[in-house]
Amino acid sequence: MTAVQIAPVAERAGIAAGTVYRYFPSKTELVTELVASLAQAEIAALSQAADAAPGPLSALAAAVASFVARTLADRRLAFALIAEPVGPDVDDARVKYRKALAAAFEGRIRAAVAAGHLPDQDPAAAAPALVGALIEGLIGPLAPTSGHDPARQRAAVQALTLFILRGLGVVDARARGLVVQTRIAG
Repeated sequence: MTAVQIAPVAERAGIAAGTVYRYFPSKTELVTELVASLAQAEIAALSQAADAAPGPLSALAAAVASFVARTLADRRLAFALIAEPVGPDVDDARVKYRKALAAAFEGRIRAAVAAGHLPDQDPAAAAPALVGALIEGLIGPLAPTSGHDPARQRAAVQALTLFILRGLGVVDARARGLVVQTRIAG
């Protein structure tokens, strides 16, 4: 986020730098809008993957796998959207993104609990924990790197999805079956 400069943004958009300032009075406002727009796209991708699944537990697995795969595909962008040190205005937009992620996962957890696929639990407590585990496991300082090797990325997606399903109470054999069946889309 700190590398964003108005002149290259304007050039890429084919407009003058002054025109950018008509729409975004400051770099902070531009970056805040960028975060909000990218966050909306990520939530839409997660929802699309989940909506294509045949049932509530498969939908949860697909949502998790989609988030993990998309994050691994562009860790730099994910870090910028979630964890890169920035000012308070941009950070507010990022907190909204994390809340939207938690809400999306909460809905999927709630549906799986209601259908009897997950043990009774508080989805409002489980969802933020799920988001925290994924963020730390994907872009935190302790997160392993998979590079650009598709096989290693696929293994990382499967491992993290399996971890989340187990953490939510899915019996291991069923969790493994869901992970194997989940199509990983970027």
